[in-house]
Amino acid sequence: MERNGTGRDGTGRDGTVHAGEILSCSAPHRSENALAKSKRPAITWTGEPAAQDYPAAASYLRLLAGPALVDVLIGLLRTAPPHQQQAKDILRAARLPLLAVDDPEVVTDLQKIRRGKALSPILLVAGDLATGRTLQVADGYHRACASYHVDEDAEVPCRVATLPAVAIS
Repeated sequence: MERNGTGRDGTGRDGTVHAGEILSCSAPHRSENALAKSKRPAITWTGEPAAQDYPAAASYLRLLAGPALVDVLIGLLRTAPPHQQQAKDILRAARLPLLAVDDPEVVTDLQKIRRGKALSPILLVAGDLATGRTLQVADGYHRACASYHVDEDAEVPCRVATLPAVAIS
């Protein structure tokens, strides 16, 4: 144990991960103190989104669309095939900032990663370059940020729904 109560690997006496001890990336640039690739914990993912991810996605999407379209999008997300996308590209396409490594939800996901607990795939609604519509992270923003903090090139499993043409016109 170090003087501050954490081990050299960033875990505390109780096994919790202290995010600032593991990674010191708080901006979208690689920190010289970031973990070397060989020392980064492996990120594991479940095969399917968790049951609670769909209601969480619907809650977010209801802020952007009417109930009928939300129902269609959730249906599309439930049947979308698995897709892999790099964490950095998800954040860039959604035009979302990288959440700080000490954000409470990011810390929780970093703890899961460190313990080898699988994270749930991210639910996305595709953007459209022609119309300027950005990618929407319907559920999983914190998981994408935690993945980025471990490895910006991490392949993140996701499900992507594309807006039906009738919804766009």
